[in-house]
Amino acid sequence: MGARADRIFKAVAAGTAVLLAGTLAGGICAQAAQVTVTASRPGGKAAALAGTQSAKVSSNAPAPLLPEDFAGWRRVGAATALVTSAQADADNAAALGEYGFADGVTANYARGTEKLTVRALRFADATGAYGAYTFYRHSGWPREEIGTGAASDHERILFWQGGVFVDATVSHVSAMTAADLRELARDLPRPQTDKSLAPPVVGDLPNLLGDGPLDPQTTHYALGPAGYAGSGGVLPPGLVGFDRGAEAVTANYSLRSGPETLTLINYPTPQMAAVAMQAVAAYVKAGNSAQHPWTAALANSTPGSVQVKRSGPLVAVVCGDAIPDDARRLLGLVHYEADVSTLPGGDAPTEVQKTAKLLLGILLLVAVMFVAALSVALFLGGGRALLRLAQGKPASTIFDEEFTRLDLH
Repeated sequence: MGARADRIFKAVAAGTAVLLAGTLAGGICAQAAQVTVTASRPGGKAAALAGTQSAKVSSNAPAPLLPEDFAGWRRVGAATALVTSAQADADNAAALGEYGFADGVTANYARGTEKLTVRALRFADATGAYGAYTFYRHSGWPREEIGTGAASDHERILFWQGGVFVDATVSHVSAMTAADLRELARDLPRPQTDKSLAPPVVGDLPNLLGDGPLDPQTTHYALGPAGYAGSGGVLPPGLVGFDRGAEAVTANYSLRSGPETLTLINYPTPQMAAVAMQAVAAYVKAGNSAQHPWTAALANSTPGSVQVKRSGPLVAVVCGDAIPDDARRLLGLVHYEADVSTLPGGDAPTEVQKTAKLLLGILLLVAVMFVAALSVALFLGGGRALLRLAQGKPASTIFDEEFTRLDLH
């Protein structure tokens, strides 16, 4: 009975030790193989995942810009595709190209005796759509609650939503026209990224959202010389520096002593803004002369109201009919605040962090398996010793009769 129990305990202990050793070795080898495979592939899992997502995005065709029907309006005939900016607007093709025109479509709709013509232009991002909206919207048009931003001039309504700009003309304006176009705005394709707001430089305009003298319906945003000149820029387009990555926004202010126009030019770096500031200041200081003629906006301004300032990457210029003190106060409200934020995807772990986390997991696995093996060994060995003591035998089998000894002399 004692010999048989001893053999059973020995077999179980040996089998358990082999099983634990195999499991531990297999786990470590599998984890090491995973590290090797990930490290041997260019970019590892991230590259494979990015390749899959790229293939998925590239295989998706752009969503249709305009629906066949909405709010009771039904399309009449086929829509006309606008492949180039010249097809979208021959007179302003250069400006549309600067805003990043991608494609467009025009369509005619009817509801009973009413008619509606819609031209929808898609841009690379919401910045371009907003720029096109401010380019076509004249200063002072009444604001409408359609899409992200809208304005109207009797039967013509302009609005933008995401990366799409819409120019609609209705035969008869009714109380439901705005509601109908809001439903159309909801049917427009959404951008792939969360870029549905106006460009950040627009937020640098003083009193943009407050109750100050700024009229938001007078803002004009430009990414190139054609868009800047076409929307009433106050400086010579060549002086702004669009070829160096500049972007400009202008807005009108109703100050106590008269109207004033503020121009903000945003440059990629403060150093570039400092160089541009010197050029603009020299142009303004030279005055209006035959050798260096001013633009009409500067030439018609009150003497002393044309002033220049730099704040970080921003160059600000004011001009108009206000007295110099009011113009100086408006210019003093321009202040650039650096906003340090994490880049998109910055919270995602890097490959080095993933590898370190994997190695830490391997060490934890080894520690757990060691503790488990030690616990099993103590349980089996201690249980066997207690069983022998309960049978009145020594805890060890070294003194058993079944133990074979060779006494060689």
